[in-house]
Amino acid sequence: MIVLGSTGSIGVNTLNIAKEFDLSIDTLVAGNNYKLLNQQIKEFKPKNVVVANKEIAQNIDFSNTKYGEKAILDVIEESKSEIVINALVGEVGLKPTLKANECGKKLALANKESLVIAGKFVDTSKLTPIDSEHFGLWYLLNDRPIKKLNITASGGALRDYPLEKLHNAKLDEVLNHPNWSMGMKITIDSATMVNKLFEVIEAKWLFGIDNIDAVIETSSTIHSFIDFIDGSSTAHIAYPDMRLPIAFAILGKVEKEITKHIDFRELQKLEFREIDINRYPIWEIKDEFIKNPDLGVIINTVNEIAIQKFINKEINFLDISRIILENVEKYQNIKIDSIEEIFEIQQQIKMDF
Repeated sequence: MIVLGSTGSIGVNTLNIAKEFDLSIDTLVAGNNYKLLNQQIKEFKPKNVVVANKEIAQNIDFSNTKYGEKAILDVIEESKSEIVINALVGEVGLKPTLKANECGKKLALANKESLVIAGKFVDTSKLTPIDSEHFGLWYLLNDRPIKKLNITASGGALRDYPLEKLHNAKLDEVLNHPNWSMGMKITIDSATMVNKLFEVIEAKWLFGIDNIDAVIETSSTIHSFIDFIDGSSTAHIAYPDMRLPIAFAILGKVEKEITKHIDFRELQKLEFREIDINRYPIWEIKDEFIKNPDLGVIINTVNEIAIQKFINKEINFLDISRIILENVEKYQNIKIDSIEEIFEIQQQIKMDF
């Protein structure tokens, strides 16, 4: 098994599943957390290790540590492992997704940006999403006629923050997620609702359905539900534990308990809320995005730039959504016909900033 992003939360949970089911690790790919990576190398004894750059490589306790984007793509192509777990964060995960596709490997995908940016060019036939919402939809789908797919959102760290003070929200407040422990970028994306916007587009590419919506469910125990044409609905309910979708993505089926069952007597109440565009301005383009998913490269590229500006205290929290919306309007008629165009547009946007 090739694990891209082994030191992040998905990567760590993936290795926990590998340990539980006695699965061998062929390759570990990580960024800057060399201390944790060294612990993983000692425990899982991979054949290959790849890190972000040469400086990090010098701190790795492995005889032939490689580094850089090309090394990641090379190890995917050269490895005999048939499973790639892509838990890289951001646009850096796109090329490894395409390479895994090209090599015909089974892809367990936690890098949602791959589908957001280039869903039309990704073969989803050998792809399984590592995402509680999409796992829930996959778990529920059957041959009954479907009316609508629904995913849930936690609402992020600022879901109860005073609206009039949102523009002054500080980074530490944005990162204080009520339900999940995740990396910095995805936690910020949760607060802006960009993460859920991306998941809607993921669902479009994964399941071939355009009638998709989301609702805030504050406990994160209901991950998704499906409305059927007959008027009934079915929900996927589980405690928030990423090991569950990871196990299914890797193994295909699971015949043992991964997480404890919910005791419904302990659920005092379930609270659902509409995604309010006054709190989450980015949500106003959800339907436009579904109609023209080529906007994904614009939204993702601008989002990554804006997040970094917010982290650097160059803009305020609400500016993230504002900047994205301005660029969506600028590129609203975009049509993309090749992967090469995607990379060209990414570079153009970065130059514009």
